[in-house]
Order: sequence, then C-alpha cells, then structure tokens
Amino acid sequence: MIRILGTIFAGLLGLAFGSFLNVCLSRWPAGESVVKPRSHCRQCNRTLAWWENVPLISWLALRGRCRTCHSWISWRYPLVELTVGLLWASQVWKYLSVWSQEDLLTYYLPYLIRHPERLGYMVGWAIFLWLLVALSVLDAENLWLPDWLTLPGILLGFICTVIRTRFLFEMEHANPPLRLGMLECIFSILAAAALILLIRWVYWLIRRREGIGLGDAKLMALLAAWLGLPGALLSFGLGVVLGALVAVILLVIPSARRGSERWAMSKLPLGTFLCIGGIISSLWGQPIFNAYLRWAGF
Repeated sequence: MIRILGTIFAGLLGLAFGSFLNVCLSRWPAGESVVKPRSHCRQCNRTLAWWENVPLISWLALRGRCRTCHSWISWRYPLVELTVGLLWASQVWKYLSVWSQEDLLTYYLPYLIRHPERLGYMVGWAIFLWLLVALSVLDAENLWLPDWLTLPGILLGFICTVIRTRFLFEMEHANPPLRLGMLECIFSILAAAALILLIRWVYWLIRRREGIGLGDAKLMALLAAWLGLPGALLSFGLGVVLGALVAVILLVIPSARRGSERWAMSKLPLGTFLCIGGIISSLWGQPIFNAYLRWAGF
C-alpha cells in the first residue's frame, strides 16, 4: 500500500512540475520571467483561469484549444506533463520495490529521517529526470542546451554520486573510499565530454565546419555524472541510433529531400536524442547491460 500511495503521489507531483516546466520551456528562450506575468494564452494574452492550469486534464477538457481565441495549444504541453509524471512515478516505484512494507515502516523510513541526505539523493534523481526532459525539448525546439542547466546538473550529479557511493559501502559495512568514488566520477565526466569533443574535432577536420555543439559535450558530462561512464556511453549509443533513424525517416520524406544541399545542411538536435537515451539508460540501463553480457557469452 505504501508503495502504491508513494508512486501515485510522485506521479501527481510530477504532473505539477511538468506543468511548471512547460512555462519555463515557453519563456526561457524568449528571455521572459517564469514568475510574472501569470499563465496566459500566448496568442490572445488572456490570463488563464485556475481550472485551465490543471495538468493534463485542462488540455483534454479544452480539446487543445484556447477558450477565447481557439488557437491550437501544442501537444508539447500534455506530453511534457505526462512524461515527467510517469518518470517520477516509475522512479519511486523502482526505489520502493526493493523493500517490503514491513521493512519500509520499521527500517527504511526511520533511516531516511536519521539521514536526510539519502532523501536528498532521491530528490536529486527527480531533478535529473526533470532536467533531461527540459533539455530534450529545448534542443528539439531551439537547438539550445543552456549552460545554466547543464553545469549545475553536473555538480548535482557529482554530489549525488558521492552520496550513493557512501550509502552502498555503509550497506556493506565497509569503510567508504570517498576519494576513490570522487575520482571515478570525475574521470567519467571528463571522458564522456572528451568523446564528444573528439568527434567534434574529427568532423571539423573533415568538413571544416562545426558539426556538434559544445552543449552536447556538457550534456554528456551531465549524463556521466549521474549514470557513470558505462551509462553515459549507453545513452550516447542509443542517442546515435535514434538520431540515425530520424535522419532516415526525413530522407524518405519528399518535402525533406527537396534540395540535397539543403537537406545535408539541416541540423538534428543530438541533445534531444542523448536525453532520451539517458532516460532509457537510467530506467533500464542495468537490464540492458545484463542482456548484452548474456548475448556476448560473458
């Protein structure tokens, strides 16, 4: 029961923060404040009533149209809200699945009260998933991965990784080699960023123009800070495959192929695909690694 209630609460909270994220995604690129003015239609500027701001439900009730000017409300709004809600709910379900209800009441919840940094670690993961959704949409819509999102995300990931390292060694009743864990995390961050920088440099040598932005290198560093180097490499591999599939689909669309030079110069949001790969890696990374090892015969 606690597991179910916790998952439902996390999902509802995710819907609310997904709604706030939609405000940010609409206003950040325009340099507007996310606090003022109140939520309004971006076509007719009418201030929205409270019931028009209910996550997911309002969009469905309004059938995706403004109540006044009947302009279309993008699919991005319900999709972002639903995505954040499902991600947060799935993470809480995953965390609570390793504990029985009796252990939750007698051990884990009192442990979190005595060690609030562990609760902070769980909140940190929620922020990480929120950031991935934010960065994926920003790159898809604006080809923009702002430093003031990626760089704090790297720092937060480093802190949470250190907390996780200490927690794991406490569970094994061993002295936590924090220095070793910190060095491993720093190496993962630098190696992941170096991979993108190397590809960027090779592309420039061949084509004499920029092919991958520096924002993608910082995004890879963010993924490594949270997922480790193997998780970041899995995210990169998944992102490259997804990007290639999208490129092939665009290639077979006649309107996209009109003018080979224009098609060759078109830009795809690599950051969006990396974020999707990061979400998959964070949720199912270990099962994917295990399946690969079995397939490889290890």
